Amino acid sequence: MLAPSILTADFGQLADQIRAAEEGGADYIHLDVMDGHFVPPITFGPIVVETIRRITKLPLDIHLMIEEPERQFEAFIDAGGDIINFHIEAAPHVDRLLRTIHAKNKRAGICINPGTPLTAIEEVLDVADQIMVMLINPGWGGQKMLPSALNKVRALKAILDARGLNPDIEVDGGVKANNAAQCVEAGATVLVCGSSVYNPDSTPQSNLRTLRAAIEKASL
Repeated sequence: MLAPSILTADFGQLADQIRAAEEGGADYIHLDVMDGHFVPPITFGPIVVETIRRITKLPLDIHLMIEEPERQFEAFIDAGGDIINFHIEAAPHVDRLLRTIHAKNKRAGICINPGTPLTAIEEVLDVADQIMVMLINPGWGGQKMLPSALNKVRALKAILDARGLNPDIEVDGGVKANNAAQCVEAGATVLVCGSSVYNPDSTPQSNLRTLRAAIEKASL
């Protein structure tokens, strides 16, 4: 599945940019919420999510790069979020928060940064609907994938298979047409794609079709 992130989209034409992603075959719309504390940049809050909810019927994949996500997640559910992802590094009561999101009838995801070992999330793998592996250090769009990042995806996939678990594995950061197949082969089922979709070189529709073709080759 492809989840274009609007982080590098033209916010002056946001409705058109989201509709272009729909036309290109996007499965989700990925929304990067940053608070200026957990990561340096500040992006947007629930009001923007509410606006996007009115624009599209695609599932909204909310990526909370914020401190104390347990205090804010309900506002993003109320705004129309369908999948609520938060960082293990920011949440001391991970199991409780995952179950609380489930109680709101939403899918719950846990995110893990490049410098955090998989052992940090092993106790909640059976509770999460989605595991997001960061392939970059979070905060800015347009970064290159870290060289060893897919090793963590492979290791996570092996752990899940050994335990008979099947949450989605989402990868975020530096996903391009030239490495999308490698992400899928490593075990990823959801690919966040930002600057590879929203850039001045081509249209979102064309970029998404190129990415789709790349991952379909990995499935052959």
